[in-house]
Amino acid sequence: MIKVQALRKTFTSPVKEPGLMGSLKGLVKRETKSKDALKSVNLEIQQGEIIGLIGANGAGKTTLVKILAGIVHPTSGEATVLGFKPWERHNEYRKQMSLIMGQKAQVWWDLPALDSFILLKEIYQIEDSLYKKNLEFLADTLQIHDQLKVQVRRLSLGERMKVELMAALLHNPRVIFLDEPTIGLDISAQKAVREFMKNYQQEFRPITILTSHYMEDIKELCPRIVIIKEGEFVYDGALSKIQRLMGDEKVLSVTTPDKNFKVSVPRTDLSVKTAEIFKSNEVLDLNIHDPSIEDIIESIMKNGMKTT
Repeated sequence: MIKVQALRKTFTSPVKEPGLMGSLKGLVKRETKSKDALKSVNLEIQQGEIIGLIGANGAGKTTLVKILAGIVHPTSGEATVLGFKPWERHNEYRKQMSLIMGQKAQVWWDLPALDSFILLKEIYQIEDSLYKKNLEFLADTLQIHDQLKVQVRRLSLGERMKVELMAALLHNPRVIFLDEPTIGLDISAQKAVREFMKNYQQEFRPITILTSHYMEDIKELCPRIVIIKEGEFVYDGALSKIQRLMGDEKVLSVTTPDKNFKVSVPRTDLSVKTAEIFKSNEVLDLNIHDPSIEDIIESIMKNGMKTT
């Protein structure tokens, strides 16, 4: 179980005026500025749950993941994962969690993946029989047997992501942090990663937190989502219920010679707003539809709608 209570993280950075005088002033009196990356957030996740953590760049998603993975120490508040405080970095906790970052590598590029796996086996102290079983299962499921003996730098981006997944899951982690796992992958590779994670989640039931800018990842994998805006949670609930938040609205998708744009309007104002758009724009095309999940989430992130 993951339990987070009033968790806050403030980053402090130096501020310097430009030029030589600014540098000299900095030697005498250093000025700093602070930014709250997380503002007293609360969260509970049960064993076997997978949640999607959604927010704009800089909203606090990665900061939360790094705190729960033990990389970053919080400013205040409490968090426990499997009964451990992550930032205390107990070996027993590190043996039970895994962090997969789409833009970070945990296998050596100049070596075949199998060589990295052997080292990870020693680091996590995986028994020989379990290592062989997991290696075979993961290679079969990901269909990547032949590539494991090839230098990692020679693999395609999709193959490298599969190798990263294998490296992260060899020790059967009970907690998995997936930070943008499909970033940069083509559509086929994204689908393969999603399908693998869906099956893995159903079979092994880890706690999984997924952050992604690709809504297909969220819709395919996460029954529950948490939307974070400027360090605060603005929605925590079922993905299936989120459309109720804009149940009385319609979305107008407008195409003009210069731009495409969307407008969300209450159903009662639909005719008035449509007339205004035609009056003030050279409209080439206009569609009226119910808001999609993407529309709703974009609205929540933009407007900071409080739903809890």
